[in-house]
Amino acid sequence: MGEEETKRSVDEQHHHHFSAQDKALVQLPQHQLQVGKKPNNHRDGGLAEVEMEKRLALIKAWEDNEKTKADNKAYKRLSGVDAWENAKRASLEAQLKQIEEKIEKKKAEYAAKMKNKTATIHRAAEEKRAVVEADRGKDLLMVEEAAAKHRATGNVPKKLFACFSC
Repeated sequence: MGEEETKRSVDEQHHHHFSAQDKALVQLPQHQLQVGKKPNNHRDGGLAEVEMEKRLALIKAWEDNEKTKADNKAYKRLSGVDAWENAKRASLEAQLKQIEEKIEKKKAEYAAKMKNKTATIHRAAEEKRAVVEADRGKDLLMVEEAAAKHRATGNVPKKLFACFSC
């Protein structure tokens, strides 16, 4: 009768799902686990020892399973953090690229404006040169006419270099 109960309790442990109490990660020393069990004879002692080994093996399996779950959970969370970081980095790089494109566009616009202003200044300078050359031509013509008039009359001009003081 004792053997059947032991077999049933061992079989129940194999099919038993761990409760919250069983999941506690407190590891008891070997001598405390065996204090409550006093074998009646040598055979019961061997069965109790086998039962204890099975129980310890189940606890070890549960512990390994929980550690694996914790590792997997941490891995998933770390993967999520990595994905978040990569998404944020890609977003910032895209923003930087847009800003650089805007800056290049503005630079090209300003370069075109400066080129247009330079061309406008050059045209204005050419016009001013033309006006100066025209005035020079008029002045030279006036001097030549005055010189011809003085030659024709034989009069020497009263003010030498009078035209250049204008």
